[in-house]
Amino acid sequence: LTLVFVGGCRRAGTGLVREDMPAHADAMVLLMGNFPDRVLQAVDLYKAGKADLIIIVEENMGSFKELEERGVRIVSNSEQAANSLVTLGIPADSITILPGDARSTLDEARVVREYLRDHEGLADTLLLVSSAAHMRRASMIFRSAFRDSKTPVCIGSSPSAYTNFDKERWWRDKEGVQTVLTEGVKIGSFILFERSKLE
Repeated sequence: LTLVFVGGCRRAGTGLVREDMPAHADAMVLLMGNFPDRVLQAVDLYKAGKADLIIIVEENMGSFKELEERGVRIVSNSEQAANSLVTLGIPADSITILPGDARSTLDEARVVREYLRDHEGLADTLLLVSSAAHMRRASMIFRSAFRDSKTPVCIGSSPSAYTNFDKERWWRDKEGVQTVLTEGVKIGSFILFERSKLE
């Protein structure tokens, strides 16, 4: 039993990294958070012809609006991500930033769902782009969000190859252990408490 338990834990990192790549998606959803590795992945996918549209949901940045009201010009993470995409050769008209003030992946899923409801026929295949260890949970959240859609939406996943996460040997460094434990808790929280908020 001990060997089975230890072996299962060692494979926990692999379980977090979900990859489900459609031949072509109508749109990529670039999830916010640690965006540099995700931007690089999105650029590679776009240039490989995997999608023609990149969707970004505006990320909540705490008290930055208060700073703006006092005259401080703040470039949000979402704007930085979009600017980085353009600098790396993605046409600006291929990038859509959705207002949403999102605090979580769950918020991003809600905003994208509402956007597609208001733009029927725009996309029935989405490709999520995120950091490797975040991919399993992101896929679970978006699949739940679109489960009861009038028009079925296929959700694909592309974990960033630029993420500094060793899914095979995650237990060998502190950051890897923290990542696996944090994602495990967040997945449990989503299943037990948050999934119903997407109905």
